[in-house]
Amino acid sequence: MAPTSEILTAERILEATEEVLRRHGPAKATVVDVARALGVSHGSVYRHFRTKAALREAVTKRWLDRTSGELSGIVAADRDPEARLRDWLAALFAAKRRKAGDDPELFATYMVLTDENGPAVGEHITDLTSQLARIIQAGIETGDFTATDPQATARAVFQATGRFHDPCYAREWEEPGAEADFASVVDLLVRGLRP
Repeated sequence: MAPTSEILTAERILEATEEVLRRHGPAKATVVDVARALGVSHGSVYRHFRTKAALREAVTKRWLDRTSGELSGIVAADRDPEARLRDWLAALFAAKRRKAGDDPELFATYMVLTDENGPAVGEHITDLTSQLARIIQAGIETGDFTATDPQATARAVFQATGRFHDPCYAREWEEPGAEADFASVVDLLVRGLRP
């Protein structure tokens, strides 16, 4: 094993794990493969992540957090709530499509990992619906939306748009008409939120 001159960090381990998963898939990727890619012993990896499951959970969370991070800027933008809601939903759809289309091997791997890692997925969905709730609350405050419970409304909007962000629908995202269907659903939801 070649010695490494870089300091071994959790972030470096997660980057290497992602690459190993891309190459070998979740069934064959091991902590030893990750360690080998980093030029360290597998014990060095275990000092950062106590188990293989913890490492897989962390890499899944990192992958999901990228989407949350992309969307958080839209929530904080100084724009009218309807525009932010439309932009947020469109950005979520685009991010999920990009992940599925740009790197299908890694997307398939993460489909397996998200099935294994309930806490990371649940936290991700909670974060996304909280972001939506902040946009809806802003719309209530400006009088643009009439919802009375921002959290419940956010969950309903999230569920109603599931076809455009739930990975189980990934095959449908590139079908003809997907964009038009998305626009129709968003228009319907926005009309339902208006006074």
